[in-house]
Amino acid sequence: MVDQTSFDQKNRERIQAVENCFGASGRSLMEPGRVLVGEGRLLKLCRRRPQQKVFYLFNDILVYGSIVLSGKWHKRQQIIPLEEVEQEDLEDGLGMANQWLLRTPRKSFPVAAASPEEKQAWMDHIEERRLQQIALLGQKSEKRGSFAATWIPDSASAICMRCSERFGVTQRRHHCRRCGFIVCNSCSKGRALLENISSKPVRVCQLCTSTLQAEQQESQAQSRSWSNCNWKQDSVEDKPNVLNDNVSTSDEECEELAESHVPTEWATSQDSSWSPYCYFNPDHTKPASLTA
Repeated sequence: MVDQTSFDQKNRERIQAVENCFGASGRSLMEPGRVLVGEGRLLKLCRRRPQQKVFYLFNDILVYGSIVLSGKWHKRQQIIPLEEVEQEDLEDGLGMANQWLLRTPRKSFPVAAASPEEKQAWMDHIEERRLQQIALLGQKSEKRGSFAATWIPDSASAICMRCSERFGVTQRRHHCRRCGFIVCNSCSKGRALLENISSKPVRVCQLCTSTLQAEQQESQAQSRSWSNCNWKQDSVEDKPNVLNDNVSTSDEECEELAESHVPTEWATSQDSSWSPYCYFNPDHTKPASLTA
């Protein structure tokens, strides 16, 4: 009983330390039953280059953010429910060894660890907690919807992947939110409501616009056929998901300065009856709130 009380206290201190690192810009992470399983740094493949991010694995969510001051100050907190995560192993790529893919409905992106062992440990811990969370929430959570497309890095193409127009000072790169391709402005003037990504219309390329319009027309035709005996349709049913050009959308992803990758460490709990806490980052072996 004393050991359990001590564990609960340390767990609260660790979670509070994470909240303090994100400051007022981050959401509260203290929830009943939530346990901080581990933390560390991973390279995340962003639009222009791989960037170092801090990741926190809880028993029900995965949290990551940008590093401002190592171990003390982070920003742009992102929270991913573990039941929505899917992982895929990837081969080593240029500048991204020991990488794998994290898929979620809102965003999908490759991440990389400092070593093959650390990569496998991250993947195993995430999958273990994901399965536990699905079992806790029930069978319905296993039926996940579509995942967001993985963005192709800017450096992968010097031309538009739809019209082959070369990018330059006056011809900026953009990303189609549906397929992840790098496209020019002329080829991505369409906007569509992709509910798994955003509540606002987002940028899509011409090909994806045509595909979405065709899917919508087919769906509406089926709906009319199925509801032959009920002619009165809800007005929401006919609301178009594919919109005209020049509709305001969410801002482009913000870019942060890259930092060198630092090897990480693991520590194993002496009592396997509780969740082990993994010390990926030596700066966090003691909560920041206790080191002042």
